[in-house]
Amino acid sequence: MASTEHLVTGGGGGGGGPRYVQVQSEPLPMMMSSFFSFHHHHGAESARIFDELPKATIIQVSRPDAADISPIMLTYTIEFQYKQFKWQLVKKASQVFYLHFALKKRAFIEEIHEKQEQVREWLQNLGIGDHTPVMQDDEEAEDETIPLRNDESVKNRDVPSSAALPIIRPALGRQNSMSDRSKVAMQGYLNHFLGNMDIVNSREVCRFLEVSRLSFLPEYGPKLKEDYVMVKHLPKIPSDDEHQGCCSCQWFSCCKDNWQKVWAVLKPGFLAFLKDPFDAQPLDIIVFDVLPASDGNGDGRVSLAKEVKDHNPLRHYFRVSCGIRCIKVRTKANAKVKDWVAAINDAGLRPPEGWCHPHRFGSFAPPRGLTEDGSQAQWFVDGRVAFEAIALAIEDAKSEIFICGWWLCPELYLRRPFDAHASSRLDALLEMKAKQGVQIYILLYKEVALALKINSVYSKKKLLGIHENVRVLRYPDHFSTGVYLWSHHEKIVIVDHHICFLGGLDLCFGRYDSFDHKVGDYPPCNWPGKDYYNPRESEPNSWEDTMKDELDRQKYPRMPWHDVHCAFWGPPCRDVARHFVQRWNYAKRNKAPYEEAIPLLMPQHHMVIPHYMGINRDIDDEIKNDGNIRKRTKKQESFSARSSCQDIPLLMPQEADGLDASEGQLKLNGLSREYGFHDQASRPSKSPFSFRKSKVEPINPDMPMKGFVDDLDASHMLQELSSMQPGFKPSGNEWWETQDRSGQVDLADESGQVGPRVSCRCQVIRSVSQWSAGTSQIEESIHSAYCSLIEKAEHFIYIENQFFISGLSGDEIIRNRVLEALYQRIMRAYKEKKCFRVIIVIPLLPGFQGGVDDGGAASVRAIMHWQYRTICRGRNSILDNLYDHIGPRVHDYISFYGLRAHGRLFEGGPVASSQVYVHSKIMIVDDCITLVGSANINDRSLLGSRDSEIGVLVEDKELFDSLMGGKAWKAGKFASSLRLSLWSEHLGLRAGEVHQIRDPVIDSTYKGIWMATAKTNTMVYQDVFSCIPNDLIHSRASLRQCMVYWKEKLGQATIDLGIAPNKLESYQDGDIKCTDPLERLESVRGHLVSFPLDFMSKEDLRPVFNESEYYASSQVFH
Repeated sequence: MASTEHLVTGGGGGGGGPRYVQVQSEPLPMMMSSFFSFHHHHGAESARIFDELPKATIIQVSRPDAADISPIMLTYTIEFQYKQFKWQLVKKASQVFYLHFALKKRAFIEEIHEKQEQVREWLQNLGIGDHTPVMQDDEEAEDETIPLRNDESVKNRDVPSSAALPIIRPALGRQNSMSDRSKVAMQGYLNHFLGNMDIVNSREVCRFLEVSRLSFLPEYGPKLKEDYVMVKHLPKIPSDDEHQGCCSCQWFSCCKDNWQKVWAVLKPGFLAFLKDPFDAQPLDIIVFDVLPASDGNGDGRVSLAKEVKDHNPLRHYFRVSCGIRCIKVRTKANAKVKDWVAAINDAGLRPPEGWCHPHRFGSFAPPRGLTEDGSQAQWFVDGRVAFEAIALAIEDAKSEIFICGWWLCPELYLRRPFDAHASSRLDALLEMKAKQGVQIYILLYKEVALALKINSVYSKKKLLGIHENVRVLRYPDHFSTGVYLWSHHEKIVIVDHHICFLGGLDLCFGRYDSFDHKVGDYPPCNWPGKDYYNPRESEPNSWEDTMKDELDRQKYPRMPWHDVHCAFWGPPCRDVARHFVQRWNYAKRNKAPYEEAIPLLMPQHHMVIPHYMGINRDIDDEIKNDGNIRKRTKKQESFSARSSCQDIPLLMPQEADGLDASEGQLKLNGLSREYGFHDQASRPSKSPFSFRKSKVEPINPDMPMKGFVDDLDASHMLQELSSMQPGFKPSGNEWWETQDRSGQVDLADESGQVGPRVSCRCQVIRSVSQWSAGTSQIEESIHSAYCSLIEKAEHFIYIENQFFISGLSGDEIIRNRVLEALYQRIMRAYKEKKCFRVIIVIPLLPGFQGGVDDGGAASVRAIMHWQYRTICRGRNSILDNLYDHIGPRVHDYISFYGLRAHGRLFEGGPVASSQVYVHSKIMIVDDCITLVGSANINDRSLLGSRDSEIGVLVEDKELFDSLMGGKAWKAGKFASSLRLSLWSEHLGLRAGEVHQIRDPVIDSTYKGIWMATAKTNTMVYQDVFSCIPNDLIHSRASLRQCMVYWKEKLGQATIDLGIAPNKLESYQDGDIKCTDPLERLESVRGHLVSFPLDFMSKEDLRPVFNESEYYASSQVFH
């Protein structure tokens, strides 16, 4: 840790010296401190910094010049310890001298104040009585005046002068003897004033120790450097102290240029500026993020902090640059500048796991779960179970809730039937928690109103009306930022930094659904008002009257919604929260820089273990060289252990009641190193997400460690670490069919919509840039992860996504290369004559309003154009390129599908069908790795410079015996269970049939079940509905003919021909036979249908000159 010198001015305060009044003496936690200043610029020390006594040890005594035997020139290196925090300071004897007299002055003033009547007379005689606010008996000042302490307490506050004398004037003698005597004298003095709780919590001592309200909060990491500095970028800080300048100002007026004194707090992940050490809310915060690889001058990576030279020798500056921010900071001495620059760069740059370095895939966050650090994950299929889990988490919130969404509806019911769960409405849940004191922060995407009808203005108004503890920001401002085309697309809920939810589900209308994907709801039971949603038919123009139906439920089906959401615990949760904090702070600075009701947020810290630590084996290289993804679980990539004192401390998650940091020793290569081992923050769960209303476990404090080790065998250390910590017990082979579901919502008939909560390796990945998060670098780690995982897949890839728009190498229009990675991987399998499957499930039609042939549906046709261009039409499509090499067997390697559902709109009503809108954004590789998040497969989501996105890469650690291509295979608990759940839903498998799809690669599964089911379902739906899209309609003219025919026959039709006739007519032996459509639909299993590759194959679907979309950039659609 960087050393520092701290000059304590005489009196320990401002220009005129402080005066104090009496306050309460009981040492209650989080109560008021013992001392108040008469001057408002000191403010009330409203909370103690120390709630137990710290310890100090003199490490070294030195002098700048060996020939100088003056005791006042001695320098002391002092190590302090408070709870699990340790830090070192370098102090001169003169600084201790000033501290001593500041404490004596305080004790003297307090002793005088004990006798108020005498003090009033003395002060009046001195002529300063008018300036001393002595309280009268009849004044109403219960909050300011506290009962006087007894005489014993006053005695305990005494600071004897004799304790300081040996420091100032030790006995003369030999130099070594003098140093030893001084060390003993200083130790005695420190022990004296550090042995009194009132003195320790005084402003003078806290400044001397360089501590603040943020110093010892474990969630923010170890204690690093703190001190007063000067900044000028902040708005005017209210203060009654007119003199905020340095000691030279009276001659040179060097500080009269908007510079303000603030308390700077350096933590491993950020630099915060406080008005005062006793304030907890930052005036500003710089969240460290990935820096450019080069400064453009050939000097290597950009520094986080850099010294700035000034022509005025009295001015000493340094500059902190991160993201698009650059802040100039001023200190009183050049030595302090050097200390700050070194400390900041050490925190962000020196450890290779610092936040300023890019990690695997170029992500801001490193892989988690390389040790048993509490990283856990759980999946949810469709909205019903995901919303139930989110509701339970919100109900158990204790501190704060972060919500980030593309669209948010305050009137959304998280439980159904809605009339039986009025309290589950989102605004009601948030109101309940806000009234309990939970702080709620909501980030909304501010849409272009002409293009989208999600009405974020209405949502913000409703949310702000809930309670003052609910803060809402909408971003971006289109005119000021110049951003019109791109959106904030993340879907995040974070509760208490303990659990986070992310995936494809926004908290908005139309998303609630279950495995059966019902198309009707009359009379309303599950989908009230505008929640009965079908954007293909109609988008509401107003969301004001949310309980009023937009669609006629007796004529039009709702559009079922298929999605996947996930929950994460441990370090991945805090990484997602860090992303939210970055976005919130950036939006606050741009939208509400001076609004005190909207605070800046601070990211919580945790141990960082990068993938390239330890013996420097990169996971990417390991996958490439190993040839088998399963074998990665036998290796461990890195480990953070202790380093020398100059390394930045790291944190190991642990229980508050765990072992002492001093307990537990490992001897590695003959070196004895101590480690702080504690129980893990997140205990393993034997069953999936519990839906009981249980108390959320508080976030356990993180324990500082001294550093990291990069020259020892990581796997050896991890093996020893694992033997000392409880791990996760492996499950049996048949866990999927027999898992315990006690204590949950009744899911017995839902084919497993909730996954197991498992220990795993996770890495948060995202798409952000300057406009979306204020970063200096464009991050496209989701794109990189997709391409890397596809390249390294061994047997199969399963993708579900809302869009599939990508490009091959050389495509100058579409820039993401997911398609190229798929093409190259399939060609490699073909050349090696190996079985390899790629299955892609996407919506049958874009989920936007308007029929394919309608004049106002140019957006629908444009998206169709780019998707067909990717899949099967033209020289840039994957199927055309593969067909040139593989021929008709191309579908043995890759195939495309959609989902469809049917049912009666009401009892006795018409039979209707609608596509099940695929909105999930997942990729499963080899039943071992899963990528889940908010990102679509298109340029908007993957390039980083456009839509902002968030995702998580989940690598299984809990494995079980399975099959792959007819051979034994170790499948991952998370990935395999998710695939089995999805396939069971899509294929309509009954209980006990799941084992049929255990092996996803063999022909009996891929062709005999998957492809056969899709083909059968497609034929039945075509026979019953002639629904759109289908492979029989190749042009807009034929589409018009089809629409006219069915409208005349039925008297009505949905926009995609989703209404069945009352009777199906067929010819049998020359006679017309009538059949009930539901009898024919009994042959349908699940929801899987083939994607219509030949639909509108003879049409150019791009916008034409008389359509407004023609004049918009094509980037909007891809």
